[in-house]
Amino acid sequence: MSKKASSGEPRAFDFKPYKAKKGEEYMNDKQEAHFRAILEAWRQELMEEVDRTVDHMKDDVTNFPDPNDRASQESEFSLELRTRDRERKLINKIGKTLRKIDDHEYGFCDSCGVEIGIKRLEARPTADLCIECKTLQEMKERQGG
Repeated sequence: MSKKASSGEPRAFDFKPYKAKKGEEYMNDKQEAHFRAILEAWRQELMEEVDRTVDHMKDDVTNFPDPNDRASQESEFSLELRTRDRERKLINKIGKTLRKIDDHEYGFCDSCGVEIGIKRLEARPTADLCIECKTLQEMKERQGG
């Protein structure tokens, strides 16, 4: 872990990738702890960003007399709120993923039950489908089904 978030905690994507030892059981306590730390750091970063947005919007609210300035500010706030809404959904998904760790169900495909894999989880800690099922899902979505 190199950088620290403003709170002094590790940042979500500053963690060193987990190196599984030969013969190590998949999703053992060490692996679960590794991914829990990543997910909790990520959730904390997102929540801090939400707080910064609220503060920014409170502090920067100005009643501009010029309609163009007012429209620019409203557009900026609208974009920021859309971004925060996506992050809110991600915070919920992180919470769901942390509950899977609690239940020792993390790291297994929701569709077929196979191991998702450490490398895939490092790249996308909230992944709940193995690469084959995710690819199939995306193909069905593209075909409109």
